[in-house]
Amino acid sequence: MGGDGKVFTLAEVSQHSSSQDCWIIIDGKVYDVTKFLDDHPGGDEVILTSTGKDATDDFEDVGHSTTAKAMLDEYYVGDIDSATVPTKTKFVPPTSKKAESTGQSSDFVIKLLQFLVPLLILGLAVGIRFYTKTPASS
Repeated sequence: MGGDGKVFTLAEVSQHSSSQDCWIIIDGKVYDVTKFLDDHPGGDEVILTSTGKDATDDFEDVGHSTTAKAMLDEYYVGDIDSATVPTKTKFVPPTSKKAESTGQSSDFVIKLLQFLVPLLILGLAVGIRFYTKTPASS
């Protein structure tokens, strides 16, 4: 089913999301994988859950072989209009550099206070002792 270079919107591709009519998007290309669903080694469900969105990451994360990637050509029907696909946002876990630096700076402040507070108390005690000492009588 060779593609004729047609450009599809995400909404158009999303309409093909059943086991009788299944299209997916990988690397900006649209594939009609309906005939392949029964033969997919991972089962048809994993493909069906990837319809209606850009499935590139899902496809790459599984680690498909070069043979599997070459098989895609057989199912190519056109390209996706990238303006209709939401931009991918990478999930940044809370342990990002920004969070680490914030954590480090607050740890530094706590350690600094733990060091300075006893010194301030000691300095205050010495100062009070020095100024309240009665002068030696002459």
